[in-house]
Amino acid sequence: MNSLPLIRHFKWLAVLMLVCSLAAHGGQDTAVAHPWLDALDGLKQGSMPEREQAIIKLGDIKDSRNLGILQALLDGKLFIAKADARLLIATDNHQGFDARDALSGETLGAMGHDAITKINLTNKMRGTLRKIIGQLELTADDPAVRLAAVKAMAKAADEKDLALLRARAEQEQDGDVRQAINVALLLRDMDSDDKAVRVMAIEALKAYNSQDVANRLNAMVEKDENGEFLEADADIRNLAKASLININARLQWYSAIETVFFGLSLGAVLVLAAIGLAITFGVMGVINMAHGELMMLGAYTTYVMQQLMPNYLGVSLLLSIPAAFVISALVGIAIERGIIRFLYGRPLETLLATFGVSLILQQSVRSIFSPLNRSVATPEWMSGSWQINDFLSLTWNRFYILVFCLLVFVMLLQILKRTKLGLEVRAVAQNRKMARAMGIPTDKVDAMTFGLGSGIAGVAGVALSQITNVGPNLGQAYIVDSFMVVVFGGVGNLLGTLVAGFSLGIANKFLEPFAGAVLAKILVLVFIILFIQKRPRGLFPQKGRAADS
Repeated sequence: MNSLPLIRHFKWLAVLMLVCSLAAHGGQDTAVAHPWLDALDGLKQGSMPEREQAIIKLGDIKDSRNLGILQALLDGKLFIAKADARLLIATDNHQGFDARDALSGETLGAMGHDAITKINLTNKMRGTLRKIIGQLELTADDPAVRLAAVKAMAKAADEKDLALLRARAEQEQDGDVRQAINVALLLRDMDSDDKAVRVMAIEALKAYNSQDVANRLNAMVEKDENGEFLEADADIRNLAKASLININARLQWYSAIETVFFGLSLGAVLVLAAIGLAITFGVMGVINMAHGELMMLGAYTTYVMQQLMPNYLGVSLLLSIPAAFVISALVGIAIERGIIRFLYGRPLETLLATFGVSLILQQSVRSIFSPLNRSVATPEWMSGSWQINDFLSLTWNRFYILVFCLLVFVMLLQILKRTKLGLEVRAVAQNRKMARAMGIPTDKVDAMTFGLGSGIAGVAGVALSQITNVGPNLGQAYIVDSFMVVVFGGVGNLLGTLVAGFSLGIANKFLEPFAGAVLAKILVLVFIILFIQKRPRGLFPQKGRAADS
């Protein structure tokens, strides 16, 4: 019985010790938390100047939640709940908002427009926000985030930003980020009052492939409206001119690389468009004016596949390749069996007949899909560009089309060299009469060859859908170019088609800056006409006993 009061005393003593311990350990946290909570209150309730000061305070306070809050504020997604003044990060769902607590991250579900109030900003506050977000992102794990942060800070860096960049440069491991920091610091050194510092900065900057550096040096050698140089010091100006010569030489080199890349990508499209025509024209002697419409069918197949699988753009694009091949091949076999097999040996009549087929296919597509162009979305992995430096950028969609063209070419080459069909196709191409005498079913080979060429045209349409709109007239833009490639490379020669396609693509891209797109094509056509006068059988003439017949 006497032990109960003693136990109670111990219980009260334990509670007292616990409270003291929490006070001792939590006092510092509370002291730290107050400025942060005050800054958040300034965001919610303060005037515009007070709100700007609150943003600056949040940038100075170390808290892992600050970056998300400030980014949401910049993106216009930071709101205040009217019921309890809680800070929310909310995304518009077209009927209301999907909200979560900005401090705890707790998901709060859907909220109506009248339940929350957006925190508004001025343009000055947005500039301050971008700068502070850049400072916070400077220590991010992702090098791309750090690089973006450096570029954002470099636009209007103060002494605090420069100190942060210098400190970061000493520990930065990523080469691109370190280079961006060095450029930002050197550009600031160009404003120094010390001439020696400016000279060192200009000498160092001429080694960088940076558009900001080129713009800054150009500004130093320009004149104002009164005809006076913007840079008064002649030594600095002459040094800037010398650095610009160095930079412009590299710029021209990278520009030439970019032109070659765009020429190869255009050539890849021409090869894809012409390679099926080279097979049918070379083996069968048929001038197929409906070849462009077979490409159009492949492009529309891609569009239909995306409509069936709108949430899986990459998968639908990959599935479009075999689907387009099969559909275009079946249409091609139907054209050969229904019309062309009655017109062998009469090339002009095949030209007229296939031209009529092309009109029928165009009108059929207009009746099914309407005359309007259809847009085919590009998957995420084909979007954007590979930014090598400020002077050189290669688009991913054209890069993948180039790779795709080479893959199709290699696969077709393997089919012709390693399969029974390929052996029969080569036999018929070299000497049709002898192949028939040896028991090769030339009628079947003709149908399968036309189907193979048509299927590849459909595959070319899949590639075209990624660089242009899909419409009934899509094939008409490539049919003339396809025939030029076939004739220039050598009728029926696949290697000649590949070389001719890439050559004409590169020539077009080098001529366009000087002559324009239309005149460039005319010049290429004139060149091919003159070349055919000299070598009527093209770059790589077909070999065989009947090649000259």
